[in-house]
Amino acid sequence: MTMSPSSQPTRVLPLVVLFSVLFIACSEPPPPPVETVRAIRTVTVSEPASGKMRRFSGVVEAADTSNISFEVPGNVQEVKVAVGESVSKGQVLAVLDERTYRLNVEAAEAGVASAKVALEDARRDLERQRRIAAQDRGAITERSMEQSEAAYASARQNLSYSSSRLNLAKRDLERTTLYAPFDGTIAERHVDPFQEVNRGEKMFVLYVESVMEAAISLPESEIDQIYLGLVGEVRFPAIAGQVHKGLVSEISTVAGAANAFPVRVTIEAEADNARIRPGITAEVVLLLGGDQGDEAYLIPVGALSPGGAEGGNYVFVYDAESSIVRRTAIDDAGIRDSDVVVTSGLKAGDIIAVAGVSFLRDGQRVRLMEQ
Repeated sequence: MTMSPSSQPTRVLPLVVLFSVLFIACSEPPPPPVETVRAIRTVTVSEPASGKMRRFSGVVEAADTSNISFEVPGNVQEVKVAVGESVSKGQVLAVLDERTYRLNVEAAEAGVASAKVALEDARRDLERQRRIAAQDRGAITERSMEQSEAAYASARQNLSYSSSRLNLAKRDLERTTLYAPFDGTIAERHVDPFQEVNRGEKMFVLYVESVMEAAISLPESEIDQIYLGLVGEVRFPAIAGQVHKGLVSEISTVAGAANAFPVRVTIEAEADNARIRPGITAEVVLLLGGDQGDEAYLIPVGALSPGGAEGGNYVFVYDAESSIVRRTAIDDAGIRDSDVVVTSGLKAGDIIAVAGVSFLRDGQRVRLMEQ
């Protein structure tokens, strides 16, 4: 069938209209993306940590330390531990020559045996005189009876004394072996084999490794501004990256050198504090009371945003008028309990984000999450 020329424009017209519509649609700009407004949880900065931040240098010391010594004199036969070695309660540390003490035990045992024989003789003599006196009252004089009773009482006392001497000799023999009184680490050793030692002479210094303290000194002008239980922060120049919670556990009432008062800060025990050893340098940060000095604020740890390559810490401060957050640099003095002590960058009344800060950016529009 042959199409007539008059029918061709009828078919072309719809195609022209279709292409025109598509061209107009493609030339229109796409709709702008819908901005997602993130909900954030916030807190308002207050002033519970106002005071003076002070840093004090000190030395780490073991909280529980004991000087170990023999309770009897003698010649050291063997030393079984070395400095730095961990020991268990009851472990043998050193041994004295026990020959003299064994002889003392044998002599005391002989004395007890002799006293038992004398007591038995005195008992028999007393019983014999009592039987005779019971049969014939005039056969035994009263003086003779008193002498027999006195001899028996003296023999009993002599046996008691000899038994006590035997117990002391056995105790001294046991003390020729020196045992660890508790689990700990040998900090010092002052004895070698075949050395003659005296009673009470220091042989070892033993300390408990799990409990450490920082010994610092505070000037007389600041000693009244601290108290037992005050929380601080302890760092160690020799151990990079370790920050530990500290607790003031002892405050001396008597000033020492340069009118400074000794203070001890217990270092909170943690699993990774094996490198904290007695004698290393410690830096203690304490927040002292008073109206002078810089103000500091406590904020939750979750509010911190690390600075990345630029370093430092930041927080996101919420602007109520524009509903946006501003990334703000801060200076901190470490952690106090579960909060960060901020010394600069914030002021009382600032509203800061405390959750999801890793997803925020400077100038981002947000909305407050319902509390």
